[in-house]
Amino acid sequence: MPQSRMARGDYCSFNKAVEHLGDRWSLLIVRDLFLSGGLGFNALADGLPGISRSVLAARLRKLQDLGIVEREGEPGPGRARGYRLTFAGRELQPLLEHLRGWAERFVPEDPAMIERDPGIVLAWLARRVDPRHGPHRRAVIEFELRGTSMPRSWFVVERGQPASICVEDPMLPAERYVFVSSDVRSIDRLARGLTSWATAVAEGSIEVAGEPSLTRSVGTWLSAATGRHALEVA
Repeated sequence: MPQSRMARGDYCSFNKAVEHLGDRWSLLIVRDLFLSGGLGFNALADGLPGISRSVLAARLRKLQDLGIVEREGEPGPGRARGYRLTFAGRELQPLLEHLRGWAERFVPEDPAMIERDPGIVLAWLARRVDPRHGPHRRAVIEFELRGTSMPRSWFVVERGQPASICVEDPMLPAERYVFVSSDVRSIDRLARGLTSWATAVAEGSIEVAGEPSLTRSVGTWLSAATGRHALEVA
């Protein structure tokens, strides 16, 4: 795009876009709704560590007012109405993909940040769990992040559902657990798609134990960062 046009005709358009979508959370909400096809309020909150429920509610109202997000139709039995992207919201997909690619190429990783707040890395990894390939029966991945202030965390995974992050043991039967021990930088590499589950386990950067039928399946639960799932890593 010529510089003169960028400086003159497009200023107001860019200014409006930044004003409405330039806060910390709006594009993350859009990204999560794009990946899932639609989520309820609680599922959105679970996937955005650090956001308060009041801020999430305010951002959703604003995105609805902008015509980017809408409420789903009538819910099924026992299910509350969720949120989904409108046509205008789905049109943001190329922007999100370009931002992700630009960040991976030009924004350096901050080792101090991931060690200071390992919950962010686990949130990135949770988004890589593909609901289409999860276990038919609910299972738990228990993480021991060595050398961090967050020594234990749990993912609850089940086919057809996004992974849920728990800060307390969900207390499922012992045979439904996979135990993962690693340092946070190795988990970060896995979450960013810089290594695969099989490679990390083979080289010993991730140690895994538990029911063999589950430990053998974890790699299939994690989606590749291609196609629809290319936005899974922040």
